[in-house]
Amino acid sequence: DIIEQGFDAGIRLFEDVPKDMVAISLSGPLRFVTVASPGYLALRPQIQHPQDVMQHTCLRQRLPSGKRYHWEYQQHEQRFALDVPGSLTLDSGALIAEAAAAGLGVAYVPECYAQHWLDRERLVILLEDWTIASQGIALYFSQNRHMPVALRLFVDTIKAASRA
Repeated sequence: DIIEQGFDAGIRLFEDVPKDMVAISLSGPLRFVTVASPGYLALRPQIQHPQDVMQHTCLRQRLPSGKRYHWEYQQHEQRFALDVPGSLTLDSGALIAEAAAAGLGVAYVPECYAQHWLDRERLVILLEDWTIASQGIALYFSQNRHMPVALRLFVDTIKAASRA
C-alpha cells in the first residue's frame, strides 16, 4: 500500500495496480517465458507441462515486498501459479536470465530480459503454449491525494514521451 507506506507513487504490473489508483503505462505488453540453457536441459528430464518445473532447479525472484514471485501459466481454461523450488533467489529479471544462460537452472522472466540470450542460443523457451502476457509495467498513484510538483512533472514527461 503506497499510501500507507508514505509513497507518492509506485511501479508494478498494470493488472496488479489497485482499482482505486490512477495508472500510466511505462511499457508495452510483456510476455513471460520459461527459459533454460541447452546445457542444463541436456542433463535433465524434459519440461512439457508447467508442473514439470517442480522437478527442476528453478531460479526464483523475490519482490520488493519480500514475497517470492510465483510462476504463472495459462492454456485455455487451465491456470497454474507455482511457488517453484530452487536455492537461488534474485531480485532482478536480467540477473535471473543471465544465471539461466550460465546453466544454473530454469527461469521465468519477461521475454525482454531473456532476448539477448535467446538471440545467442544460450537460452531456449520452454512451455511456449503456456506463456502468459501482461499489459506491461505501470506507474500508479492515488487520484484522491495531492500530487507533489516533482511527481506531476514526472507524469507529464511520461505522457509526453508516450505521444512522441
